[in-house]
Amino acid sequence: MVILEKKLNMKNLFPILISCVLCCLVLVPVQAQNMEIKKQIDEKAKELEPQIIEWRRHFHQYPELSNREFKTSKKIEEHLRGLGLEVQTGIAHTGVVAILKGGKPGPVVALRADIDGLPVKERVDIPFASKEVSTYNGQEVGVMHACGHDTHIAMLLGAANILSSMKDQIPGTVKFIFQPAEEGAPQGEEGGAKLMVKEGVLENPKVDVVFGLHVNSQTPVGHIKYRPGSTMAGSDYYSITVKGAQTHGAYPWEGTDPIVTTAQIINGLQTIVSRQLPLIQNPAVVSVGSIHGGVRNNIIPEEVKIVGTIRTLDTEMQDMIHKKIRLIATKIAESNGATAEVYISKGYPVTYNDPALTEKMLPSLVEAAGADHVHLRSAVMGAEDFSYYAQKVPGLFFFVGGAPTDIDPADNAPHHTPDFYIDESGFVVGSKALCYLTIDYMSSQP
Repeated sequence: MVILEKKLNMKNLFPILISCVLCCLVLVPVQAQNMEIKKQIDEKAKELEPQIIEWRRHFHQYPELSNREFKTSKKIEEHLRGLGLEVQTGIAHTGVVAILKGGKPGPVVALRADIDGLPVKERVDIPFASKEVSTYNGQEVGVMHACGHDTHIAMLLGAANILSSMKDQIPGTVKFIFQPAEEGAPQGEEGGAKLMVKEGVLENPKVDVVFGLHVNSQTPVGHIKYRPGSTMAGSDYYSITVKGAQTHGAYPWEGTDPIVTTAQIINGLQTIVSRQLPLIQNPAVVSVGSIHGGVRNNIIPEEVKIVGTIRTLDTEMQDMIHKKIRLIATKIAESNGATAEVYISKGYPVTYNDPALTEKMLPSLVEAAGADHVHLRSAVMGAEDFSYYAQKVPGLFFFVGGAPTDIDPADNAPHHTPDFYIDESGFVVGSKALCYLTIDYMSSQP
């Protein structure tokens, strides 16, 4: 009986053994081919590094605000056409998309970079510092790439150049997405990733997977950080308008004071995160950004308005915060004899890295940067409109370090500040990572 069972087991195992052998016969040539392609990527990236830096310096010196990236998109378009790619312009106002059709059939991989600057006046003492000015919300402002979008453009242009040089070896199609208005479209306009998706950027050809990166000024240069699942927060806008009854500042009992009421509401909002949410699940933030009310020292005004931001990594907690803001504002106002009108607008969704895709592609990041240069990171409470792409197709968004080696990364200026500074020696790592992710994903598909 035991002998019969062994014979049956061997008989059942035979098809599995054959499959394993056939799989090895297929995988070994693919792996060998990938190694050769990656060797070419490394050589091309090293050769291209001065050009990537030159591109970055140009875009840094001449930044443009959201939905106004006319010169930026023209420069990108010219380079992509020079590579012989199929180029589409005018997507989401100033977006540029290029398509590289490989020499072999396979999946469609999208690589994305954002291209807009910020209304920030640069203070960094570098030869290519921005001197640009523009108009933002009716005010004249300095313009700066204070979040590193100039580096994203340069790294993606580098990847486009590298992959184009080995077109015949690529088993699939690459879609290069240069997206405007990540920082938010001007008031009254649509823009950014949401509009690009709306206008069909993930179609024709239909995208199977999307990869994106973001430089980080407080991560050591040459290092990569990643996180599966919720990696960047969803960002919501809220406003609360408190209405009382205006009166003389000497006789507050003759009116209803919206300033005191607003102060109580602001204090109440602070208890949402600290006392009413299960913070062991995910962090959250409720911040007040501005308060407006009153015109004179001895007049209690009729109305006060506050606006702020909500950051969450979980949709259930997001809904709970929205309910709590409405409840706290209206009930505190009511207890003071005032009223409160609450408006909440959902902004960028949570940036979600597909866990299976992240696990699958982690070796590619390790190969690009080195095992000791790739790290798991905590969630980020900043928001990113890459989230709109990752809602439609599996996505992976990671961070490339830009802090110089001679200073503590924590001491390097943060994003969105006049002193924001990025070490240029890590750009090659970003370009290589985008190329490795593309090749490895394509080669892993049946």
